[in-house]
Amino acid sequence: MRVLYYIYQICIALPILLVLTILTALVTIIGSLIGGAHIWGYYPGKIWSILICFFLLIPVKVRGREKLKKRTSYVFVANHQGAFDIFLIYGFLGRNFKWMMKKSLRSIPFVGKACESAGHIFVDRSGPKKVLATIKQAKASLKDGISLVVFPEGARSFTGHIGYFKKGAFQLADDLQLPVVPLTIDGSFEILPRTGKWIHRYRMILTIHDPIPPKGKGIDNIKETMAEAYAKVESALPEKHKGMVRNEDQEVE
Repeated sequence: MRVLYYIYQICIALPILLVLTILTALVTIIGSLIGGAHIWGYYPGKIWSILICFFLLIPVKVRGREKLKKRTSYVFVANHQGAFDIFLIYGFLGRNFKWMMKKSLRSIPFVGKACESAGHIFVDRSGPKKVLATIKQAKASLKDGISLVVFPEGARSFTGHIGYFKKGAFQLADDLQLPVVPLTIDGSFEILPRTGKWIHRYRMILTIHDPIPPKGKGIDNIKETMAEAYAKVESALPEKHKGMVRNEDQEVE
């Protein structure tokens, strides 16, 4: 059965998905130039992600959508198990949002330009002015119910466990006094681990936890929110992926 799935993904699914990716990027770029980046930067990517899971026969389950209020901006923080985290959140979170992503992703053909056109936020840590510009862009985006999605580990896991959280997303939530919503991703690591070469069929579960409202402002609020978010994300993982394991390429903050 596994061999048949490999043949299917090579001969049928992946060629279709390559075409879909290029078309989605072009639609996003052109649509964002015409106007309405909040619309064109979200819905084409949402449909693209749903279709990727559909053509690769990957079942998806979402828990906790009812915990989110309409027209409310949130800072979503999720564990980063693998490449399929993107499709799970983009396709099934059910909220219009901007990604906060590594600056290096801008160089991906078609996709990088589409993300830039859509107003997704590239993190540039090359100097204080660049960091400030990143923060200003994020603040400008978080209005009218638009949210932000961040992987606070900063890199995909090598083991399926969570690495330590960096404080950037929590600092931003503290500055703007926005609620932080922890997201637990389960199953993405089994589909395509960071060191893997083949896609494996496996179910994905996205658990949306209760929003964590700001309890004050300053370093104490940031630390408390980070600790609570980490505990909630870990709570919905299977036992085999519980426990902190630092990623080899996590930058020291």
